[in-house]
Amino acid sequence: MVELGIFVGSVYGNSQHVAEQVEEMIAGKGHSVEVFTDPSIDDFKQTKSVLIISSTTGQGDIPPNLEFFVMDLRDKMPLMEHKPFAVAGLGDSSYGETFCGAGRQIFEVMLELQGKPVADLLIVDAMETLEPENEVVPWIEALLPKLLS
Repeated sequence: MVELGIFVGSVYGNSQHVAEQVEEMIAGKGHSVEVFTDPSIDDFKQTKSVLIISSTTGQGDIPPNLEFFVMDLRDKMPLMEHKPFAVAGLGDSSYGETFCGAGRQIFEVMLELQGKPVADLLIVDAMETLEPENEVVPWIEALLPKLLS
């Protein structure tokens, strides 16, 4: 069983790059971590804690590589039974009210599945941050004790 599963929603690779940076940091601290870019419910069930890093596409939509996974989570409702989780949403505030829509949706699904949030949704705005890993990696590093408890 993986200590921390990182589930990535990415269209152009930015979220995946961030996830790989987070994975490197966590593995460097001696923890078992795995990045899932085409996840299944079984992958989700086999992790002790969950981190989701997702960009937003279209009009606040979840990226295609994560869309069916989130739909499966909603349909099958595999209860997390207070499994710790965190969500980082990457987006562009110039999109107005759909800004970080994927991150917001995913965070709500994790709550519906009775996950235990270790922090509020982290929102990273591309209008303010050119390198989102500079915000996400230290945020996760600070949350590690709670995520891996």
